[in-house]
Amino acid sequence: MSWIGKAAASVADFFVWLYAVMAIVPVIPFAVVWLIVYFLKKEKKLATKRAMDVTTLLLIGVVAALYNQVFQSTFGFYLLLLLFLLGFGLIGNLQQRTKGKVDFRKTARAIWRLGFLGLSAAYVLLTAIGITQNLF
Repeated sequence: MSWIGKAAASVADFFVWLYAVMAIVPVIPFAVVWLIVYFLKKEKKLATKRAMDVTTLLLIGVVAALYNQVFQSTFGFYLLLLLFLLGFGLIGNLQQRTKGKVDFRKTARAIWRLGFLGLSAAYVLLTAIGITQNLF
């Protein structure tokens, strides 16, 4: 393997390691993003929203992996995808009934932020279950 291939592999390994660390402890990327956005924009509400958006992406991977480990399954990611799609459909249907049209951007944003809340709760619950399973 040439030095370029080795360098590319090292960079890829670093990003895999970085993602793993950030996903395992999602409080860290939440805090980092929140601080960066707050210091740049000086808006707490915007900083919180952006931190939620970034952390949701990380939580999807770690919650799927935790689900797979706790329940000895390979369905975790697909379950999350199904729940996100069902939520999108339900909120889209609600918008259609109340406003007569669906605003896809608002619907996606609402699902993404609700996903943060649900995934955070699932992360805590599945982590506790996983630790308990491994202790006994």
